[in-house]
Amino acid sequence: MIADVEKELRYISGIIKQRGRVILNNYPITAPQFVALQWLMDKGDMTIGELSNYIHLACSTTTDLVDRMEKNELVERVRDPKDRRVVRIHVLEKGEQIIHEVIEKRQDYLEEVLKDVPVDDVNTLNQLLHVLHEKMREADKEKIN
Repeated sequence: MIADVEKELRYISGIIKQRGRVILNNYPITAPQFVALQWLMDKGDMTIGELSNYIHLACSTTTDLVDRMEKNELVERVRDPKDRRVVRIHVLEKGEQIIHEVIEKRQDYLEEVLKDVPVDDVNTLNQLLHVLHEKMREADKEKIN
């Protein structure tokens, strides 16, 4: 049973990622830049090191990524007001707009896929995904502590 759950989640994740890449073809942004922007939007301004940890890339690779994003006016580097030695990456309006548009199109895709599924089933799916996500977060916290 668990093997089936893992397999279905892997397939679903792959399809959503692939659909997301197709959507990204209409924007001046790469898949790694999209992932970085999502984390920045989710967690707020971060240092290169913090962002590197979230996107699982080396700091040097993340620096190159941020350089290109800054050049395309998706983000900017800002000095931390509390400690001027610290530089944080901040999402600009253009970056926010792209993230919102792409996520909206991904949601539209999912809505189309689920249009013939009964509302109660979609609600159950949503609840179960929340349960799974919470259990995963708890397991990660235990692993860290």
